[in-house]
Amino acid sequence: MKAMDFTGKSVIVTGGARGIGRAIVNAFAEAGADVAIGDFRLDEAKATALEISEASGRHVVAIHTDVTKLEDVHHLRDETLRLFGKIDVLVNSAGWDKLLPFVKTTPDMWDRVIAINFKGVVHTCHTILPHMSERKQGAIVNLSSDTARVGSFGEAIYAASKAAVIAFSKTLAREHARDKIRVNAVCPGLVDTPLIEEMKQDEFTHKILDSIVNFIPFKRLGRPEEIAAMVVFLASDAASYITGQAISVNGGLNMVG
Repeated sequence: MKAMDFTGKSVIVTGGARGIGRAIVNAFAEAGADVAIGDFRLDEAKATALEISEASGRHVVAIHTDVTKLEDVHHLRDETLRLFGKIDVLVNSAGWDKLLPFVKTTPDMWDRVIAINFKGVVHTCHTILPHMSERKQGAIVNLSSDTARVGSFGEAIYAASKAAVIAFSKTLAREHARDKIRVNAVCPGLVDTPLIEEMKQDEFTHKILDSIVNFIPFKRLGRPEEIAAMVVFLASDAASYITGQAISVNGGLNMVG
């Protein structure tokens, strides 16, 4: 389908070294895009970039980026422009979570969750939108979460940070429609990723996550590539009349309007 062809386009994916981000990088490369991975896990990002580049024949690069640091995000933009000449798509996939009842959380944890999940999105959008506005084209897809839409036990601050991403995305969609820039949010449910495996090392988290699976109509975790497919669609010309939307990919766990 021509509308899903990204040949000649360049994409930035934050958090692209592993998990959902890696699947997104792979999906864009398979669709013909050149991709810059912005991730603080530089060794993993380099390995991902090499593997996907060799498999797809596309130019995939890894750029060390801590999205909580504005100067890192400026470097990500500048290096991408130096290598590719333009930025057509921005995908904010970097994220972090830890399950704890709210009263057991700490200010340090609040700051980290908000800095990565929300301020990281603010940093990249503030840095890259001027370039897209000048060119009068572009697409931004921000990874939110189903927790942002319905809440989730043990994820008060995480849910709040992801809800902020939805509100932020809708506002940018309104402000930049005149620039022909579309901004949407994807809200994954529970997805089988390295982060989930790390979180399961905690007994409390393991019990919560196992219980959630029982309520998923498909009785399984999502796969990263199932999230990536929605991201690529929303960034593509096939979604040319879609902006300001928050779309869940969750196996039916939450059926919200």
